[in-house]
Amino acid sequence: MYLLNGKIVVITGASSGIGKALAFESLKQGASVAVCARSGDKLQELYGNIDNTQLFYMPVDVSREDDCRLFIEAVVEKWGRIDVLINNAGISMRALFEDTDIAVIRELMDVNFFGAVYCTKYALPHIMKHKGVIVGVSSVAGYRGLPARTGYTASKFALQGFLESLRTELLHSGTHVMWVCPGFTSSNIRNVARSSDGSAQGETPLDEKKLMSAGECAEIILNAIKKRKRTVIMTLIGKMTVWVNRVLPGFVDRQTYKHFLDEPNSPLRKYETND
Repeated sequence: MYLLNGKIVVITGASSGIGKALAFESLKQGASVAVCARSGDKLQELYGNIDNTQLFYMPVDVSREDDCRLFIEAVVEKWGRIDVLINNAGISMRALFEDTDIAVIRELMDVNFFGAVYCTKYALPHIMKHKGVIVGVSSVAGYRGLPARTGYTASKFALQGFLESLRTELLHSGTHVMWVCPGFTSSNIRNVARSSDGSAQGETPLDEKKLMSAGECAEIILNAIKKRKRTVIMTLIGKMTVWVNRVLPGFVDRQTYKHFLDEPNSPLRKYETND
C-alpha cells in the first residue's frame, strides 16, 4: 500500500471540481500538497488560510511550458522532492467539428495533453528518485470517440497513449504511471466547456445533482494511487462502453450517437433530416 501520509502531492487544475476535492482529501490523509490553476484569486480564496507548511499554491496556465517548469521548480525548492503528480487540469468542448474553430481544438490539446506532458517532464526526475506515482485524469473519451467533442476526445486519446508509453518505459524503474477515467462528475467543466468559437458554453446539458460528486471521485483516485492500479474506469456504463466498443464498434457508434443526440440542445440535431 502506497500511503500518502508524509508524501508531496502535486495537483494541477485545483481551483474547483475534482482537483479541489483531491487537494483537500490529500491534506486530510497527511500529504503536503502543491496546487495550481489559472486563477490566482480562486486559489487564494480556497487555500489562503491553510498552513503554508502543508500547502503551496501558484497561479499556472498549464498550456504554457514555462509556467509548468516554474511551478515544479517552486515545489521542489519548497519541499525538496515530489512523490505524486496528478495531472488533473482539463477543459471540455461541445460543438460539431464542422463548425469549430481550429483554435478550439488546439486549446484543448494544449491544456489537456501538453499540460500533462510539460508537468510530467519537469517532475519526472524527482518522482523517479523516490519511486513515486504519475497520474493522468482522463475519460472514457480516451477509449471511445464522442460526437461533438472531437478536440476533447483527441486530447484524451493522446494523454492515454502518452501515459501508456511512459508506463512501459518506466516499468522496471519503480515509478508508477496510471490514468483514471471518471464518469460524469458534478463540477463546472461543462459550464466552461468551449463552444465552436472558443467561448464558454455557460450551461450544462446534464442534471448535475444526479452525477458522482467530486469528493467521491477524488476518493476513488487516491485509493487507486495507494493500490498502484494501472487504470480505473469508475462507472459501470463506462466499463461497458469500453468493452463493447472493442467487440461491437458499429453498435457503439449508433448508441453513442443516439445518447448524445438526446441531450438538451444537442449539436447533432443539425444533422437530423427530420427536424
